[in-house]
Amino acid sequence: MAFELPKLAYSFDALEPHLDARTMEIHYGKHHLAYTNNFNAALEKEGLVGKPIEEIFANVSKYQAAVMNHGGGYYNHNLYWENLTPNGGGQPEGDVLQAINRDFGSFDQFKVKFSQAAATQFGSGWAWLCLDKNDKLCVCSTSNQVNPLMDVAACPGKPLLTIDVWEHAYYLQYQNRRPEFIDAFWNVINWEVVAKRLKG
Repeated sequence: MAFELPKLAYSFDALEPHLDARTMEIHYGKHHLAYTNNFNAALEKEGLVGKPIEEIFANVSKYQAAVMNHGGGYYNHNLYWENLTPNGGGQPEGDVLQAINRDFGSFDQFKVKFSQAAATQFGSGWAWLCLDKNDKLCVCSTSNQVNPLMDVAACPGKPLLTIDVWEHAYYLQYQNRRPEFIDAFWNVINWEVVAKRLKG
């Protein structure tokens, strides 16, 4: 079975004014679709069709770079879209907030750390909130389409929250003002999805 482009749970304009409809349409319908198609092509070339994506990422250094680049592009965007909701923002509740307070001191301190990871990622990449092997929360960033499930990641862990800081994620609306895009992101985070990932 080939990997498929997931359906969005909201319309392209649902996240405005924080994320504009034109960016969403191009980001999802052009960039993510291309990663999906190219990932499937790379898997076929490597004889990996049908393997679980986590298994592929755990051994991604053994394969051609296209598997990592397009596989990361496919998977990372899946998580990113799930992270977003028109009814988002604010602070998380329950287990997520408790874990953040435990491992970062407070939500505000976590917010600063995550925003800094996103703002200071040089060039294209992602910032992540992950659960590490010791069941502690950690924040890191990765370049290009690397993610914490890959054996090449400097910060291995289970991804809970991510922000895309490739320019295609924000440039039409924010131009080179990446920090403004990061600030806007906090208004559309789906904390319920983060909570499900933490429990899952």
